[in-house]
Amino acid sequence: MSGETPLSGKVALVTGASRGIGRGVALALARRGADVAVGYRGQAEAAREVVKAVTALGRRALALGADVSVESEVARLAAAVRETLGPADILVANAGVASPRSIDAVTGEDFAAALSVNLCSAFYCAQAVLPDMRRRGFGRLIFISSVAAQRGGIVGPHYAASKAGMHGLAHFYAAHLAREGITANVVAPALIATDMVSQNPVAKPDFLPVGRFGTVEETAAMVVALAENGYVTGQTVSVNGGWYMT
Repeated sequence: MSGETPLSGKVALVTGASRGIGRGVALALARRGADVAVGYRGQAEAAREVVKAVTALGRRALALGADVSVESEVARLAAAVRETLGPADILVANAGVASPRSIDAVTGEDFAAALSVNLCSAFYCAQAVLPDMRRRGFGRLIFISSVAAQRGGIVGPHYAASKAGMHGLAHFYAAHLAREGITANVVAPALIATDMVSQNPVAKPDFLPVGRFGTVEETAAMVVALAENGYVTGQTVSVNGGWYMT
């Protein structure tokens, strides 16, 4: 990649990056100059394809498999990024699951699983990369939430609660780390055209004032904007076609 770009020399760790929004974010960050660690859980071949796409853009990349709902796995992941690409400057906590459940059907196990994968993983990842960020005086924490945190959504109470927790997490980090050059923000998408949405028969573009599903590229653009901006912190950027308005 020729010329300097805003993220040249930065290292990004993107979890859940083998497909969907995570894949789009990884490629968008690479286009702006970042080297990218492609986190995945079960989609090894897809993750390797993302690595190929990133390296084709002239950036360094590697695929790292881990269960980010397990703290020790996250520690291993962060160490591998540090040893191979360098300390992470940008964290995009995108790993998550959405298992639709009605009020009558949702269980305590469903609730605990949603918290573990969607919320605890974001905390583990942030805690793992923050020491290096604080030493270097630069960091971007970006949590991929959902409109469900704002409206309740259509997946279930377990999902909405897990995503809402990410907002509180970002607010705390933003308030306590701003003077250290570290920002923390949330991107809250709704009905983005990914496998997760297409597999939910309840999801309809009619929910949205714009009358269509959003694109991965539209979501990734917001993540890149936050990665490049050192003044915006503690904010939620809604990418939802007008479903929730502030």
